[in-house]
Amino acid sequence: MLMPSKKRGILSFLMPSEHPAKLLNQIDIGLMAWILILTSLIGELFVYLGFSNTNTVTIFILGVLFISVITSRKEYGLFASIASVVIYNYFFAVPRFSFKIVDFDSAVTLAVTFFAAFVTSTFAAKIKERLYSASRTAYRTHVLLETNQLLQRESELTGLLHLTAAQLNKLLRRDTLCCQPGEQGLLPPEVFKDCTAPEAARGPSPYTLEERAAARKAFLENRLTGPTTDLLPDVSFLYLPVSGSDSYGVIGIRLGREKPDEFETSLIQSILWQCILALDKENLSRKRQEQEAKNRTEQLRSNLLRSISHDLRTPLTSISGNAGLLLNQGDALAPERKKKLCQDIYDDSMWLIQLVENLLSITRMVGGSIQLQMEGELVEEVVSEALLHVSRDTGEHIIHMTGQEEFLMARMDSRLIIQVIINLVNNALKYTPKGSHIIISWHRKGNFAVIEVADDGPGIPKEQQDKVFEMFYTSQSPSGDSRRGMGLGLALCRSIIQAHGGQITLRDQVPHGSIFSFTLPIEEVHIHG
Repeated sequence: MLMPSKKRGILSFLMPSEHPAKLLNQIDIGLMAWILILTSLIGELFVYLGFSNTNTVTIFILGVLFISVITSRKEYGLFASIASVVIYNYFFAVPRFSFKIVDFDSAVTLAVTFFAAFVTSTFAAKIKERLYSASRTAYRTHVLLETNQLLQRESELTGLLHLTAAQLNKLLRRDTLCCQPGEQGLLPPEVFKDCTAPEAARGPSPYTLEERAAARKAFLENRLTGPTTDLLPDVSFLYLPVSGSDSYGVIGIRLGREKPDEFETSLIQSILWQCILALDKENLSRKRQEQEAKNRTEQLRSNLLRSISHDLRTPLTSISGNAGLLLNQGDALAPERKKKLCQDIYDDSMWLIQLVENLLSITRMVGGSIQLQMEGELVEEVVSEALLHVSRDTGEHIIHMTGQEEFLMARMDSRLIIQVIINLVNNALKYTPKGSHIIISWHRKGNFAVIEVADDGPGIPKEQQDKVFEMFYTSQSPSGDSRRGMGLGLALCRSIIQAHGGQITLRDQVPHGSIFSFTLPIEEVHIHG
């Protein structure tokens, strides 16, 4: 049964023992007999020393008090009171070694002795019961607090159900189980065995058809089944449905022939209620997160459709208009005009290709389907490769490439990092005036390679710097091309760099301009001679 502590002491006599009732009676009878023998011996010692019988009566009353405290039932105090009077009358009252009462005073003495012993034992029993009740209440509070703390640390619905069954198994010292719902009904039970009970005494297996039927009935009808109920009372486990805002499963407790007492029943109900509250809370939190994720997805889809419909229409209209002009009036146009129209068509088509690449990449990054091919790469080679694919508007800007270390290597997926550099350089080309300088540099800082894209354009206002890496955010700078502002490039850059275990930041250039900086893990090269 339940124990508040494994420590020995007076509480071990107050809380229910693990011994069966028959052994408990034998122990109590033995304790009562030994205390009565001890008080009789002390009484003989007092007679030998010439003390009055009043002291002997006091010793017997104290003996009855001890018996009332250390035995399990108050009836032992009554038996000890009667036995004390009989022993005193036979061994110590005049005439000694006789049950004969010679006068009225002796009768009064025996009556007072019995009354005092009985009242003392009764008061001691009541005090013990109150202490016992207080101990069980304190233990119950401790158990519920511990269970609540364990439930708060668990964040999975399955874990909460398992934890509750395991806690009941530990506290009740009975076999327990839990069944969770599956697609085709209840799943097979998870059993927590009472290690203190012999295997032969456990009873029928919880996997039998009868036990499974009782668990399924409890789950479907949301009612208790098993012993102490009118539904399938012949099974070994009492099945309790775990149901709150939703049906979470079933918890079973093996009862057999031992029915739970009032204290156990209260403890089971309290722990089960805590479990249901925790499950409801976790279920509500999960549904809220799912709804928030759904809302974010809907918002993302809405923003994406709105941005695509706007950003695709403008360059496609330009391409179709320029192509139509070339088809219909190509012969009448000057060569310079034709070249300009062809260049515009090419620029718009390249922008559309870059947009599609960003869309595909950001979709794979958000969905988690992209697999990084991490290898050691020379930073200078990756930067050089990226500059071959930037916008054709580079002729109107001055681009420099410089590095503090010629053979700086970093671990990266080169195709994705090339896309990051292209996006950063194109962003600088887009939002800086003609003739601006754009510098791509790299250096080592600790265990990371730092790559920077700096420009001397007008810069980005402080209030916008925290938003530039957000998806669909576009700068309001008048230097930018208003036709192209979907806001995917920098968001994609952040996702790629974070997937590499690095960071991307933005800071102001002095005296004006912006510096985009990102880090990649260093790839150490060891040369063995």
